[in-house]
Amino acid sequence: MLLNTLIVVATVVLMEVFSIVAHKYIMHGFGWGWHRSHHEPHVPPSGWFEKNDLYAVVFAGVAIALIWFGTEGMWPLQWIGAGMTAYGFLYFVAHDGLVHRRWPFQVVPRSGYAKRLYQAHRMHHAVSGKDGAVSFGFLYAPPVATLKRQLHALHRGAPRKQSPDAATDAQDAPPSSRHANRAQ
Repeated sequence: MLLNTLIVVATVVLMEVFSIVAHKYIMHGFGWGWHRSHHEPHVPPSGWFEKNDLYAVVFAGVAIALIWFGTEGMWPLQWIGAGMTAYGFLYFVAHDGLVHRRWPFQVVPRSGYAKRLYQAHRMHHAVSGKDGAVSFGFLYAPPVATLKRQLHALHRGAPRKQSPDAATDAQDAPPSSRHANRAQ
């Protein structure tokens, strides 16, 4: 039982590492066609889903397959699949719910880890397009000061044409984005 729990926890941690790499090099690379929808403003009635959600469907399919193979005797695949499922749940709560407000209620974190995660992902959306973004984690967020320095270095001062965070209310966009929108 303890070993199975450790496999689930290790899988959650490794999924975040995998997700950072996949987000930076796949979603912001050759997989931009699906991920672009996540960085574009949603105009009602665009619906609750976006093309980017296909990534979640693919990973859920992998997790389901691993759980199935594990229950058919290929231990420890079911526990790896369970860890992927747990990671998917944490992603849904932290990223889709907290950061992008895809819940029926809204919470804006005011302190601690949740605020840092929220601000880091807001800075990820501070640039338009797939290039020049920072903070590719979904559950891990580097210190905000570090991300500000990275954005400054990448964009020699200010990010390129800024836009409000897609999939998130403009009122919570970084201040420079809110001002840029008023001018448009």
